[in-house]
Amino acid sequence: MPIESLSSEICIGCRICVDVCPEDVLRFDEKKKKAYIAYPEDCVACWVCEWFCPVKCIVVSKDPARPAVPDY
Repeated sequence: MPIESLSSEICIGCRICVDVCPEDVLRFDEKKKKAYIAYPEDCVACWVCEWFCPVKCIVVSKDPARPAVPDY
């Protein structure tokens, strides 16, 4: 699984990771006001969520993932 963890203790609920994920792996829990990993099997290890997280609460594996499907 390319996306290893998302720490809800550190997450500030900014939604940046949800907005930038190209594979729609992350979702936002409106009740808890935190992001969470909804579809880990869809992660392609692009590291965009990890790079953009302002509090660095996301860890993505360095292992290769499934290839991304190109847009048509």
